[in-house]
Amino acid sequence: MNRIKLIVLDVDGVLTNGSLYIGSDKTEYKQFNAQDGMGISLAQHAGILTAIISGRSSESVNKRAEELNINFIYQGIRKKIDIFNQLLSTLGLNKDEVCYMGDDINDLPIIDIIDMSFAPANAAELVKERVKYVTKNNGGNGAVREMIEIILKGQTDIYQLVNDYNYKENDS
Repeated sequence: MNRIKLIVLDVDGVLTNGSLYIGSDKTEYKQFNAQDGMGISLAQHAGILTAIISGRSSESVNKRAEELNINFIYQGIRKKIDIFNQLLSTLGLNKDEVCYMGDDINDLPIIDIIDMSFAPANAAELVKERVKYVTKNNGGNGAVREMIEIILKGQTDIYQLVNDYNYKENDS
């Protein structure tokens, strides 16, 4: 496995279970998984950058991304591949240094060009057929955490990383 320097995630169906809750005032609500959030935090502690590319736009995604210190947030993106390629160019990364998790057909253009691709267990069948890994967990229910642990186990001593994360001085 190549060293992953950037994790890129879809939102609906990956960081959430894909359900959309829309209030009478048209406010959109989403449910996120705390274990996924801890996994993202652990990946960042290991020096991995994080990004979100979502086809929808939602203030709740902005709030969650801010809480998690996500490095790059792109919402309302129809052609995700264009933003993905721009991001790689901006960061000077190769496709083999990036991991992507998506769950639906609008994620396939990215999935088809990288080696390290994941889909949650409840992803569309067309996506699961084309990714490198399908997680045991569903989107919004630990799939991101599972993916991150696979990545970290492949490129570091995850147990030492967890120890450093838990006992590092000057952490807020």
